[in-house]
Amino acid sequence: MQIQLAIDRLSIQEGIEIAEKARKHADWIEVGTSLIKEYGMESVRRFKEAFPEKVILADMKTMDNAIYEMNLCFQAGADAATVMGAAPFATVEQCMAAADKAGKKLVIDLLGTDEEEKKKLYTLENAILCFHISKDQQEHGKPEQLVIHKPAGLQQKTAAAGGISMETLDEIAAYSPDILIIGSAITKAEDPEQAAAAFAEKIKQKERI
Repeated sequence: MQIQLAIDRLSIQEGIEIAEKARKHADWIEVGTSLIKEYGMESVRRFKEAFPEKVILADMKTMDNAIYEMNLCFQAGADAATVMGAAPFATVEQCMAAADKAGKKLVIDLLGTDEEEKKKLYTLENAILCFHISKDQQEHGKPEQLVIHKPAGLQQKTAAAGGISMETLDEIAAYSPDILIIGSAITKAEDPEQAAAAFAEKIKQKERI
């Protein structure tokens, strides 16, 4: 399991400084939707410049205008970008085509998708499926369990996101997602470097079992 450090609701510089502290333990660095909305593609460019060896994900949450938005991300240096699985399937397909053409990765955020939509998305073999509980659900909705319903034999990689903490890591890791998306448990920690190191060590312990 890899760690994706999610940087959200910060300035670009604040985010870079926190990511630098967690650098040794993060495999992916996510330029969060809030940064992209506030600072545009400059946020993606700055993070790629600061962390050229990391997989930089632009969390665009694209719903339409697929090729244009994907190309914005990839031209700014992103190695991966997100599309919402609840978008029209034509949009998701075009995002996949743009990512394949650019030699980049596409992450499909399954937030708000139903089982019929998921079945279609499972046909996009090169995509990464992100199982996600939203921030609003976490903070203002009914508590939900993050469950990864990955059909037997499915070859797609999976990611898990939504309030992952040291307390919930055991439960989430039981599904063996390829990528664990961790945000505030690291970025808001008193010592982000120590928090990231603790996650990395616990993941290693689980993978040894």
